[in-house]
Amino acid sequence: MTASADVNSEDYRLCQALLERGKLDQSNFDRAWQWHEKTDQPIDRIVASLGLVSERDMAEFLSEFLATPLLSGDDYPADAVLDDSVTLTFLKETCILPIAENDDGMVLAMANPRDEFTRRAMEVKFKKPIAVRIAVPSELEAAIERLYGEGKSSLAEIVENIDDVERELGDDAERLKNLASEAPVIRLVNLIISRSVESRASDVHIEPFEDRLRVRYRIDGQLQEVESPPSRLRFAIISRVKIMARLDIAERRLPQDGRINLVVRGKEIDLRVSTVPTMHGESVVLRILDKSAGVGDFGQLGFIGSDVDRLMDMFRSPNGIVLVTGPTGSGKTTTLYSALTTLNRVDRKVVTVEDPVEYQLYGVNQIQVKPQIGLDFTAILRSVLRHDPDIIMIGEIRDLETAQIAVQASLTGHLVLSTLHTNSAAATISRLIDMGVEDYLLASTLTGVVAQRLVGLLCSDCKEPYRALSEFAEELQLDRLANTTDITLYRANGCEKCSGSGFRGRICIAEILTMNDTIRSLIMKQTAAQPIHDEAVRAGMRTMYEDGLRKALDGMTSIEEVIRVTREN
Repeated sequence: MTASADVNSEDYRLCQALLERGKLDQSNFDRAWQWHEKTDQPIDRIVASLGLVSERDMAEFLSEFLATPLLSGDDYPADAVLDDSVTLTFLKETCILPIAENDDGMVLAMANPRDEFTRRAMEVKFKKPIAVRIAVPSELEAAIERLYGEGKSSLAEIVENIDDVERELGDDAERLKNLASEAPVIRLVNLIISRSVESRASDVHIEPFEDRLRVRYRIDGQLQEVESPPSRLRFAIISRVKIMARLDIAERRLPQDGRINLVVRGKEIDLRVSTVPTMHGESVVLRILDKSAGVGDFGQLGFIGSDVDRLMDMFRSPNGIVLVTGPTGSGKTTTLYSALTTLNRVDRKVVTVEDPVEYQLYGVNQIQVKPQIGLDFTAILRSVLRHDPDIIMIGEIRDLETAQIAVQASLTGHLVLSTLHTNSAAATISRLIDMGVEDYLLASTLTGVVAQRLVGLLCSDCKEPYRALSEFAEELQLDRLANTTDITLYRANGCEKCSGSGFRGRICIAEILTMNDTIRSLIMKQTAAQPIHDEAVRAGMRTMYEDGLRKALDGMTSIEEVIRVTREN
């Protein structure tokens, strides 16, 4: 904060309140205030435009800070309150909407409730007092268009400005490139991406079919279909994405992979792009990584109680191999990053070999795999070992050669962290032996295995408690875990804050297998996964299913979510 800052101004007090409530950290606080001093714009508009606080969080905060009611989506009228008294342009420019009027006054929805000039102008025009209600900007814009516009969405308005595209254009790469570089197509693709980020999506799926183009977002692990452009624009949209990812737009017969780096509402976003040919064109998936999100600790990820102690014991081993397993999208890499954040100290050299580098960690030597130039996992690992690291993280063990290098590194005094695709902790051991790793080497180097899945985190504002039927509780053995027959569970309900899904975010459920002499003996005998699993449970391992049941009893997730992700185990 500069010396010239007016600490008594409402902007300063608002900015300070955002800092105190954890909505801003100190660096973003300073950044926002510098912009305020440079532009003299209201601090709440700066914070929202830079993407430092989501528009809904900002509206909720302003409602509390200004002691002014916040509108919900159901509060907007079914019909326009005013006829030709104000123009559509004026409503859009000022971000206001009259929602009620009588002889005593008018109720005005405002996205910028601190805009005193506009409020007073409306009072003068209509000669009656104005009561302000705070509106979420996106909801207000949709209501204005519905009541005073032509009912078109932003996507529909953009599509109107794009000329018809015939199917034959798909064979003309040069014309496709020109069309994909035009402003309306650029705006259309940017809108799809920005909406996905605002919706907290982890992936965007753009899928062409015979008579339509479908766009879906994966939010909290579930795919949700959203407003999609017309099918005639499939070639233009997919070509635009490929241009952004620096892919070959003329090559539509083979899969391609690329990356896009861009800033959405002030946040630096990394998109991993993958295309595959289908019957009706190329299907595109964009994996979204918010670089500004950072990495949480084990508690934030969903590890609780004794599980955190078991994890820390494994990751603090001076050498050996610790594996995190699960299907794609189960949070394996995030768990390893949390471990690295804990292990990263000035007296340790930490090196990672990744494809791709998902989060940048200060003080960690992170290496990006580049197979196209021969820089694969095995080539990098051979060189890394000559750099005398204490801890090595390998993005994924994909083949025997990588597994053997990991084993050799652990034997020579390194702690090796990596991931593997298996369904359970015990199955990981069988998978490595099937891959070709010698049983005696595995028994002597493996420190532990974490198997995990992600389940939806129930929305704290709308989750609904209910009493579980005694037969149901007995079948799932909930009474054993709860030590009572009067068991309360929670179900997803749905509200505005969770977009009607009933969930906001995800947490992991996990099982943590730590090595002991009996398990090592079973490995040496190349025993199947089930006896190893049984011994781990006898030694104190909580199964993934049981961990999920405990989180359901604690109201963190629903019993349906636990059954959904563990039914194959």
